[in-house]
Amino acid sequence: MYNEMETLTKQLVSISSVNSEPEGEAKIAEFIYGYFKNLPYFQEHPEYLCTIPLKNDPLQRKNVFALLRGTAGDYKDTILFHGHIDTVGVEDFGHFKEYAFDCDKLLDAMLASNDIPEVLRKDIETGDYLVGRGSCDMKSGDAVFMVLIKYLSQNPDKLKGNILVSFNPVEENQHTGIIEGLDHLLALQKKYGLQYKFAINNDYTCPLYEGDPHQYIYTGTVGKLLPCFYIYGKETHVGQCFEGFDAANTAAELVRLINLNHESCDGYHEEYTLPPSVLYMKDLKDFYNVQTAQSAYVYFNYFVHNKSMDTIMTELKAYARTALEHMMTRINSQYKEFCRINHQEYQPYSYPCAVLSYDELYQRVKEIYKGDLDGFLSEKTARELSEGVDKREIPLHLVETLLPLAQITTPTIVLFFSAPYCPHNTLKAEIPEEKELYDRIADIVHNFSEEEQLPYKILQFFPSLSDSSYLKIDDDAASVDLLIRNFPDMNALYPLPVDKIQELNIPALNYGCYGKDAHKWTERLYKPYTFGVLPKLILKTIDNFL
Repeated sequence: MYNEMETLTKQLVSISSVNSEPEGEAKIAEFIYGYFKNLPYFQEHPEYLCTIPLKNDPLQRKNVFALLRGTAGDYKDTILFHGHIDTVGVEDFGHFKEYAFDCDKLLDAMLASNDIPEVLRKDIETGDYLVGRGSCDMKSGDAVFMVLIKYLSQNPDKLKGNILVSFNPVEENQHTGIIEGLDHLLALQKKYGLQYKFAINNDYTCPLYEGDPHQYIYTGTVGKLLPCFYIYGKETHVGQCFEGFDAANTAAELVRLINLNHESCDGYHEEYTLPPSVLYMKDLKDFYNVQTAQSAYVYFNYFVHNKSMDTIMTELKAYARTALEHMMTRINSQYKEFCRINHQEYQPYSYPCAVLSYDELYQRVKEIYKGDLDGFLSEKTARELSEGVDKREIPLHLVETLLPLAQITTPTIVLFFSAPYCPHNTLKAEIPEEKELYDRIADIVHNFSEEEQLPYKILQFFPSLSDSSYLKIDDDAASVDLLIRNFPDMNALYPLPVDKIQELNIPALNYGCYGKDAHKWTERLYKPYTFGVLPKLILKTIDNFL
């Protein structure tokens, strides 16, 4: 199987499936569908194989599903394999860009170059690494699933249960593939009486620090929020610069307070998220003039392991209030010194400042608005969606629309959320069936670790964003409700079927291919583990449960 997996990975890499670029994600889905269609099992059972196009998708992307039903008895237990088929772009490859999708030519070009990092050279000179965009994230993981399904389909009479494999596009940004795929998971469950035991994702795993010797198994995945701040200040001419309240400077202060702040790391059973990271920041001036910025916009990546939305919002609003206070203090301290050196009388400035959640702003407007406020906002959302406006900009525009309707004219920060929202989940010891599953997986991994003489560690949360977020949700109803109320027009911009996720409630494990530098031009896959060890671990798991 090793050579077949390597060859298949190279074929998958050769199909450029960069997220949101034309044709590629559709082409790779058709390739995967064709692979299964040629297998004797699916020629005999074509009803178990399908592609399902995404709704209203101009790029004609699609999910691929293949169901292998065991015939050792009338067993309903089902294990889900799932993997994404899109990649990030290749702009970072520089002069290697023309070879980004050709594993062999890229390897030759790198070996011939005098301009690659020494650590990369040492790795690829061993012959144990495969390079190319998507080799590690995660087309090799997909290839492992494909070859294993082929292998297992040759003897379905040995399976006391079923394996469903799902390949999904649009993982690298909006996760649309897996979200729309939930309908088919539910349909198959109903049609065949499937009982989903757990899912295995093969998304990439990697060393967590320099010299890390471990292989990792994850029993859940980190959650992700995109908290956004709209800052409304007080404009002024630069000739009277102390008389204003600069929104751009306030945004910078928010970034200083929040970005990489370890106090916002979320811990659960001694396992902590990475801190928030700023992803976007701008003032909202349309053109150059000598007026300070009246408004600005900034948003952050915010990882979650277990915090409630109420706790998160309290924390973020506190940062916003501190930023406003710091700005007021800075204006006056600098103005006081300016007056001293210019021998002017000093009189401190004072502005009433406020921090509002989106829901608080919305409720304030709703009390005074004459007309259908929801309809008005929905029309604006629909219009901007039809114009292709970025889904992080539309909530901003809704906030900008509401602020004057709320008759707000003083410095204000509005906190809201935007897409994507990735639920967090893990196997929890306080839930008996989840503890039982964890213990069984831990036993399998422990025994396998001894057999292979490999040091494995089991962690609770896959640390990168994952489609596994949409198979099980640990947020309670109050947290989800609070998020929805503070996510402008969420049903239109990021319609998340929370009820379907809760109905499926599929525990999400990540076994994963193994390599280094995903999302970098130095991305590379370690073949001996991915094609030699990982398939054996998956088969051990299948043997144990099915």
